[in-house]
Amino acid sequence: MTIDELIENFELFDEWEDRYRYVIDLGRALPPLEPQYQTDAFKVEGCMSQVWLVPLPGEGGRLRFAADSDSAIVKGLAAVLLTAYSDKTPEEIQATDLESIFSQIGLDQHLSPNRRNGFFSMVEKIKASARARIAARD
Repeated sequence: MTIDELIENFELFDEWEDRYRYVIDLGRALPPLEPQYQTDAFKVEGCMSQVWLVPLPGEGGRLRFAADSDSAIVKGLAAVLLTAYSDKTPEEIQATDLESIFSQIGLDQHLSPNRRNGFFSMVEKIKASARARIAARD
């Protein structure tokens, strides 16, 4: 799924409760993370839930990501991020305007401050992986 398709899907729902259920369904669709990745090295700091985010090499210098969480909604939020950032070059990751995406799907108005902080902690981990990939090439 592309980010545009994700935004279109969110637009189908009039009520936030339906969007919330859709986010949870997105998380359920993620494959479980292999146990070797559920370590402190891949843990996202700043989240109230347990969250692991793993950068993986993709084709042509692109990055892919895998994620998991012990919270259904947080796993769904991770799925939103994977849609926005996976299979992108490090430069595309850095240039992605997630605040705009966040606003278009309505998450900016419906997440608690703690959950929002955790969401953006995941974003920062993704962007840090992209920066590290860029630095490794230089």
